[in-house]
Amino acid sequence: MILNVSKSKQRVFLSIFFFMSGFTFSSWASRIPTIKHTFDLNEAELGSLLFALPIGSLIGLPISGWLVSRFNSRGPLVVSYALNSLMLLCIGFTTSIYSLVAAVVVFAFTLRIFNISINTQAINLQTHFTGKIVGSFHGFWSTGGIAGILFSTALLAMNVEVHTHFALVAVLTFVVAVYSYQFLLTDDKTARGNKLKLGKPDPIIVMLGVLAFLSSICEGGMFDWSGIYFQKVLNVKIFTYGYLIFMTFMALSRFLSDFIIQRIGMPKTYILSATLIVIGILLAVLAPYFWTALIGFSIVGFGTAAIIPMSFSMAGASKKYSAGLAISVITTYSITGMLIGPPLIGYLAQTFELRAAFITFAICGLMIIPVSQMLFRYKNRMTNK
Repeated sequence: MILNVSKSKQRVFLSIFFFMSGFTFSSWASRIPTIKHTFDLNEAELGSLLFALPIGSLIGLPISGWLVSRFNSRGPLVVSYALNSLMLLCIGFTTSIYSLVAAVVVFAFTLRIFNISINTQAINLQTHFTGKIVGSFHGFWSTGGIAGILFSTALLAMNVEVHTHFALVAVLTFVVAVYSYQFLLTDDKTARGNKLKLGKPDPIIVMLGVLAFLSSICEGGMFDWSGIYFQKVLNVKIFTYGYLIFMTFMALSRFLSDFIIQRIGMPKTYILSATLIVIGILLAVLAPYFWTALIGFSIVGFGTAAIIPMSFSMAGASKKYSAGLAISVITTYSITGMLIGPPLIGYLAQTFELRAAFITFAICGLMIIPVSQMLFRYKNRMTNK
């Protein structure tokens, strides 16, 4: 039976999916120090393990692009999310490093398909609203991340094992996915721009991709290494504090991002975001104390939050590709950032120290400024032709 669902209700249930996705991912990321300890990994070995995430995502690249162009997005969205919950369960129960790597690869593979599908839903649903709503969806993702970290922190305080933790999360998210399927946007398959065209690339998509790449190095690195930073550099027993404050301010920024963009415009928002990333990282690195690191991580969270949503929303206006395929192309750049970032931090930390490795995030943040301004100069030239 097909329900006649209002656009407002579709927005609510899509927001729930974003929330639960953030909850699932933060549950995984907040337990990385536990996994590191369980398998007795050093920083370089952990960096190698984290390679499995972007590798799984890259494997899913051609499949995710084909699915969103071949079908309506809600089918791949729900199926991939249910499988993603199952892989989280497998990660929690594995006792072999080889099965752990395999589970992480498939976890990332399903997450790739889910992310393309859910952002395609968000951009297509945006066309039914006059005000901007994409930023709020990503805000719900970050809010779900906060809830996941708080849940992880509570379970850590009670010494709950990781397999029990991941089992609880998997069951909850699976039930939500199955129930919410009926309320999602339907018939959003587009008739044009569904094939990746070789030849001259779309300059706007390329520059948006580079911005996503730089942002993903910062964002992915903070996801994977903030807990390790608080554990090893600051010697904090409850190591989720850094990840929690980062996600809290990321959520706050994403709920405010639509308002900020409307007030100062996207070009200045990119500059503001980049500046905050640089300031926050330098504060945490140059003053490695609990409170200064908390403040620094919160500033970084506020800075990174708007970059990916802004880049995705601009991709929806591509003349060459459909929304789903444009997002898939930009996400490829993002996944490459995820591929390079966390393992690079691991290798740099093993060679030097973790504090020095974090400078990488500040450099990437600084590079966002010239790339974003190049993007808008090119966009203005094309508009005025």
